[in-house]
Amino acid sequence: MRTANLNGRLVIVYDDGVVDVEKASDGVFPSDPQAVFDRWRQFHDWARSQAPADYERAAFDERQFGPPAPRPRQVFAVALNYADHVAESASDKPAQPTIFTKYPTSVTGPYDTIALPSETVDWEIELVAVIGTRAHQVAAADAWGHVAGLTVGQDLSERRVQLQGSPAQFSLGKSFPGFSPIGPVLVTSDELEDPDDLPLGCAVSGETMQDSRTSHMIFSVSEQIAWISGICPLLPGDLVFTGTPAGVGGARNPMRFLRPEEELRSWIEGIGELRNPLIASPSYPHGPKAV
Repeated sequence: MRTANLNGRLVIVYDDGVVDVEKASDGVFPSDPQAVFDRWRQFHDWARSQAPADYERAAFDERQFGPPAPRPRQVFAVALNYADHVAESASDKPAQPTIFTKYPTSVTGPYDTIALPSETVDWEIELVAVIGTRAHQVAAADAWGHVAGLTVGQDLSERRVQLQGSPAQFSLGKSFPGFSPIGPVLVTSDELEDPDDLPLGCAVSGETMQDSRTSHMIFSVSEQIAWISGICPLLPGDLVFTGTPAGVGGARNPMRFLRPEEELRSWIEGIGELRNPLIASPSYPHGPKAV
């Protein structure tokens, strides 16, 4: 099953069109793409039945897709989760998942324009898991049962803010408005031949910067969910950004960061791609001023 946020309404995506969930279910399920996660199992069973498949399909413009989980209560992210990214960061391989948070106000859509606050904004292509049922103290073997689906994400990072001071400011540096684009659709794991081995990458104005596979993760999606949920509950509709492979701009020599008028394209095979135009914010190029 593939779902999307089409102009703020929850739809099921088929090859030949979309079905509006609220209309097809006679109001049993809401139009709000975020609200459905609180009833995910019931919705999933209905969506896989013949009822929505028989409903009239409507044409759609994918450019009108918004984030498939637009208002998560929690957004977790995993740092240093690919060995080649650990190496390029000159860091030690972590003994357990290294977690930080991204604030929900950073979430934006797959085609939205992103305003760069400074000249040191970096890219990080990531597979994003969206939670479907509350997960607390979940074993890795059971973790996929708590995942609603997968989507494409970018963990954009303002490196000066992220790395300044001791301790560093990971959450702030990764939470400017628009720094968590996700989409274009949410794909259930049973749609994918192997949800633990998906090609992913990103390009800046046509130049490929990252190219890898999710099977190269140090800690799998299941292990990440088990680790996080062992400490705090994961709630329906929460996001887990699962880490990025090598190829980030801050690790290049010379360093290469995003610039206004460029386009950031991010993809995961079997899910789709993000295409985010970049512009300068009022604080560009120097970013927020220190207090």
